[in-house]
Amino acid sequence: MADGNPRRIDVHHHMFPPTYKTRAGDRIRASASIGDYSPLFDWTPERALALMDKYGVATGIASISTPGIWFGDAAEARSLARECNEFAAGMVRDHPGRFGLFAAIPLPDQDASLREIEYSLDTLKADGIGILTSYGDKWPGDPAFAPVFDELHRRKAVVFVHPTVPVCCRGIIPGIPPAITEFVFDTTRAITSLVVNGTFARCPDIRFIFCHAGGTVMPIANRINGWSKRGPVAAKNGPQGAIETMRRLYYDIATSANPGAIAALRAVVPLSQILFGSDNPFVPLDFTAQSMDAFGFSEADARAINRENALRLFPRLRD
Repeated sequence: MADGNPRRIDVHHHMFPPTYKTRAGDRIRASASIGDYSPLFDWTPERALALMDKYGVATGIASISTPGIWFGDAAEARSLARECNEFAAGMVRDHPGRFGLFAAIPLPDQDASLREIEYSLDTLKADGIGILTSYGDKWPGDPAFAPVFDELHRRKAVVFVHPTVPVCCRGIIPGIPPAITEFVFDTTRAITSLVVNGTFARCPDIRFIFCHAGGTVMPIANRINGWSKRGPVAAKNGPQGAIETMRRLYYDIATSANPGAIAALRAVVPLSQILFGSDNPFVPLDFTAQSMDAFGFSEADARAINRENALRLFPRLRD
């Protein structure tokens, strides 16, 4: 960057509150594929801030990564979501302008999710809601989740959709961590699910953010688009077609500031929909930051991706 201080807004910035590390530690280890878990369990807001200062990140929008907070026990999920969200709200309060919050919700529990949405957005003043790409055998477009998305549409909420490994696809290929392949495939499944089942068409005021340049969806966007126009259910639920829908979604570039991923992304979506994301601490913040700076974007395009596009979603960060 010519100015040496991009003041990035990192929309893919994970947190590990103490209660989360204590209550879900074994699940975190089981879901991670990084080998060395110390960056996760040593995480603190202060360590995050030091990295943010080093690599030009003004604000990190904190979220819970996979495995999330839903493990089949509704009461456990409700309390874990609340504790994590309140911890993050404290980070936002204690470090003005440096952190934001995508609040966790127990999506399979619709009533609890609606209550947590109300509490997080109205009381904690969260910047949006964070969900995973799948829950058990259901993807976000499943009709069971419609009440939550209808409420998020009513509120014109930002929804950050983080990939996970679906139950169907764990351990498919021995020796290959599922996060390497299944994360990006599950993002594609989630987007296709939301197209086909009509959630995108029914809830156009939700501002969705998908990770890792949309996973594998961009190279097969035309394939999905053609089918969405021919299939009777998909055509009814998404009359504008999949590509027009994909063009208005947002995508972060965590681990994706490389020629192949950016070319595929730009072939489908305008620059205005691309956001900076790091995936810290699963992926060191410097990886995407340095890849972004070395990519060769024009100064105007780099400013848009690093900061300006995100300011449309989070105007409170302008100051």
